[in-house]
Amino acid sequence: MAFIVKKFGGSSVADAERIRRVAGIIAEDYRAGHKIIAVLSAQGDTTDELIEKASELSGKPPKREMDVLLSSGERISVALMAIALENMGLPAISLTGRQAGISTSADYSSAKIERVEGSRILRELDNGRIVIVAGFQGMDKYDDVTTLGRGGSDTTAVAIAAALHADKCQIYTDVDGVYTADPRKVEGARKLSEITYDEMLELASLGAQVLHNRSVQMGKRYGVEIEVLSSFTPGVPGTIVKGAATMEKTKISGVAKDTNTARIAVMGLADTPGIAFRVFNEIARAGINVDIILQSIGRDKTKDISFTVPKEDLQAAVATLEKKKSELQYSAIDTNDAVAKVSIVGAGMMSASGIAAMMFEALYDAEVNINMIATSEIKISVLVRETDADRAVDAIHRKFFE
Repeated sequence: MAFIVKKFGGSSVADAERIRRVAGIIAEDYRAGHKIIAVLSAQGDTTDELIEKASELSGKPPKREMDVLLSSGERISVALMAIALENMGLPAISLTGRQAGISTSADYSSAKIERVEGSRILRELDNGRIVIVAGFQGMDKYDDVTTLGRGGSDTTAVAIAAALHADKCQIYTDVDGVYTADPRKVEGARKLSEITYDEMLELASLGAQVLHNRSVQMGKRYGVEIEVLSSFTPGVPGTIVKGAATMEKTKISGVAKDTNTARIAVMGLADTPGIAFRVFNEIARAGINVDIILQSIGRDKTKDISFTVPKEDLQAAVATLEKKKSELQYSAIDTNDAVAKVSIVGAGMMSASGIAAMMFEALYDAEVNINMIATSEIKISVLVRETDADRAVDAIHRKFFE
């Protein structure tokens, strides 16, 4: 008998037919004698529809009230799933985040899980019930409903698995595992049987949308083995996300694309010690994350610093720098949001030479120009024109996997 946490995304429970399919997946493991906790997201586009309803009433609704509103989507999902399971003759109970004992910080719309007090969940499991938990939500110290932001339901599932020492944490999505590239866009993309936490973290942060990086970070921290599966192809093996590979790693594990990026170039800065600190300190104080950084020295002995930020932070970053122009004494700011970040990730890169050369050769053959480059032990990222991104991904994938 195993203790299994299963998470199902919004597309998996979008309508009555899909709810019945998921109920069948849950029932199969329950009838095999396993203890089952299922964590659900809101159905289909429910969250977007709720946001739209709020926007009809206010241009800037209070975050606390938005959390109350948005948490209702997951409550609907878990109640419907419990009804479907009971109709199959199986004992089930739905729990909100609060009832499941999920305590969070008081950061409305982006709360962090601080503790899972799982006595209610364990009691229901001991009574033979299937426990259906609303993902994406919890309760803060003021007894207010909170939501966890992007990737919230994945994070809920991994947190419960960690706190209650589950044997497995299975994340069901609309794809049947982690692929070397997006299989909907890249012909020949291959499913991986396993991938390390570090590789998955890099892929998740670089645009791969199978798992959110918050859930992978939690899995790594607490040693929760995660399996990515599809609710649409039950019985098909997925991809295991774990601490270490069982076999020698291939050179790279995947190619990712991120179009949610913009480039900022601060030009004509004085070539003096501390200027980079002053630029990025202002950006950090504005709460903006920076990714790729490039510094160059011009003929006139001034310094240009280029870096990338998420597209939604572009205007705020420029405004922050413009407020400090008299202190930073730069000559101009140039921006470009028609760019994309293309990356390769692989733990095998650490022990293999020539990986960068192969990547750059693929881009050269595809006539894709590189604007910026960033590297780490298991990642190489390049900034290219957004219109070249898909061609770049395809060329790199063919170079390494064909």
